[in-house]
Amino acid sequence: MTFGAWLAHVRGGRLLHPRGCSFTGAVQLWGPLAEWFLPAGRWPAVIRFSRGTPTPPGWPDILGLAVRVHAPDRPVDLLVSSAGRAPVLRHLPLLRRDFATTYGSILSLRHGRHRIYLAVSPATPGRLGGAVEQLADVAARRPIALRLAAATGTGHWRTFGRIDVGEPLPSAVDAALAFDPTGHPPLRLRTGGLIQRLRTVTYAASRRARGARTDDNPIAATGQRPLA
Repeated sequence: MTFGAWLAHVRGGRLLHPRGCSFTGAVQLWGPLAEWFLPAGRWPAVIRFSRGTPTPPGWPDILGLAVRVHAPDRPVDLLVSSAGRAPVLRHLPLLRRDFATTYGSILSLRHGRHRIYLAVSPATPGRLGGAVEQLADVAARRPIALRLAAATGTGHWRTFGRIDVGEPLPSAVDAALAFDPTGHPPLRLRTGGLIQRLRTVTYAASRRARGARTDDNPIAATGQRPLA
């Protein structure tokens, strides 16, 4: 058993981002950049907000956002962490108190010879708070939408999508969710490099330790309707 698998087994759950809240959702893509990710259009999705470590609510933390887009041929998984938008800061995970923040891919993806970074930021005003337990209440009171953008290491962000958050999923479904950003990458963006390989090994060990699968459709399992 690897160290990652052992630690996940001891925790009885995820090795990384153990506390979270998941929702149905939809991803709308448009323009030329959409073709890097998936064909333009509106796709059903699952969205998970999470805290990186077991810090108390209200404390700064590395906040996470995971999106699974259910495309016809295969799912596409996107994992981003709280980060900055400026060229230097988009490479670094940053501590944040509120889920209404900017999230970045941190590690680059490749399109041909170009290094591409993805970012997600709020598209609707208002705070979301820093407690995962309160996110469902916020979503019930008002719409939550996020922008999806891409940039090179030093270039400007270009918006090519919108993520709409729907209804909360049961806690048991959230606990069973497993995302695989290296096994389910965007259509025309490639992962690579030593850190990406280490990330793949760590996530795989965590999934094995808790018996999670990456090909499940949690919306179908619950009978909930995807966000139109």
